[in-house]
Amino acid sequence: MPLDTTSTYSTTLLRQDGRRWNELRKLSASISTQPTADGSSLVTLGNTSVVCTITGPREGRGQGDRSNAIVETEINVAPFAQLDRRRVGRTDKRVQELQTTISQAFQSHLFTHLYPRSSILISLTVLSLDGGLLSTCLNAASIALVDAGVPMPSILAAITSGTIIPTDNTLSRPEPILDLNNAEEVELPFMNLATVRGGTGSEDQISVLLMETRVQMSEVNSPLEIMLRIGLDGCAQVRTTLEEVVRKHGRGVMQARR
Repeated sequence: MPLDTTSTYSTTLLRQDGRRWNELRKLSASISTQPTADGSSLVTLGNTSVVCTITGPREGRGQGDRSNAIVETEINVAPFAQLDRRRVGRTDKRVQELQTTISQAFQSHLFTHLYPRSSILISLTVLSLDGGLLSTCLNAASIALVDAGVPMPSILAAITSGTIIPTDNTLSRPEPILDLNNAEEVELPFMNLATVRGGTGSEDQISVLLMETRVQMSEVNSPLEIMLRIGLDGCAQVRTTLEEVVRKHGRGVMQARR
């Protein structure tokens, strides 16, 4: 049964796990976790943990695009990743949707024209799952591609945002929340949002926007608008953390070469 977030939040202004509306779960990341891979990373967001390895860019036979590299994605969900220990195969519809979304996101984000007739394989393994799967996979793939040396304009940072819709006069207006866990995703409308850093003096640009539920759009300060605003702020927070991880790793590499 989903948690009754609506009634409890109106009383305490705290979510079921004790976070306020704009608080992220604990985010930790590391790169070069797999020495034999071209690039690799481990990203943990709350209780969701994803390992990513990059293969390529490598020139491949039968590559149809002679001008750009092709980005492909594989997702494997470990049987122990979920409480029900349900085995999720590659033919699962949800897995296929995630693979397509991630491939399309990085196909347009990376400088693929520098690697004609080549392919880049993003392999993601989900070790634990408690909400925010797509955003965690995007973040893990982004810094793993940095580790692999694949050029891109900036780190692609992702997060989920949702809204608590007033019911029975418990809230006067829709309340936004950031970085939903699994129980909140079951109960509340939410979206996956990923952004890339804009140019000098310009705002961040939305690269991925995936709505998981239906929301109203006609009214002023609609739930969709509210989720977008808090999601943009959340992506900026995530990007700051990921960029610091990359800088720290770079400093370590430079010190090791001295």
